[in-house]
Amino acid sequence: MKELVFVTNNKHKLSEIRQIIGQYCIIKSLGDIGFNEEIEETAPDLEGNALLKARHIHDRYGVDCFADDTGLEVDALGGAPGVYSARYAGENTTYADNVNKLLEAMDGETRRGARFRTVIALILDNKSYLFEGQVDGEITTEQRGETGFGYDPIFRPLQSEKSFAEMTAEEKNSISHRGRATQELRSFLARETKEG
Repeated sequence: MKELVFVTNNKHKLSEIRQIIGQYCIIKSLGDIGFNEEIEETAPDLEGNALLKARHIHDRYGVDCFADDTGLEVDALGGAPGVYSARYAGENTTYADNVNKLLEAMDGETRRGARFRTVIALILDNKSYLFEGQVDGEITTEQRGETGFGYDPIFRPLQSEKSFAEMTAEEKNSISHRGRATQELRSFLARETKEG
């Protein structure tokens, strides 16, 4: 079975990805290859950051790998936090800090439309591929639910009455931005496996 390194230190993301594509390849973490540094995300967009991270690991270790970058784009905030979603409240802040800052920014706002976008950059056999997933929804007025991570307690996708944090992992993976991007990756890997 082919091995792929997922360029993340986020155990929640690692778990989600393994659930979706684990039958096509062995997913290794950065810890599995002994990489414990932070890779600076300096690109102006999600595609650039995903590629930057994947190339960093590929160039250093020579392994097939993939990385993702995700952004929450809120209409009323002109698309913010966007590429800065993970560090919206500043460097070394918690998920809760980011959520609280966003709720404060949206206080009293009636336009609550938002979307989550994920871009996955795969480097396989020295070739680069991009996969994207998007889900439209809205920012809730308060936190709802106990599961998930990040902005999940305040994001409700349009096709559900539940926030992401009120869903099971299976429910979320079936409609989420990362789930959709990963399904694209999964379809690609399934074809590669069949052809290989």
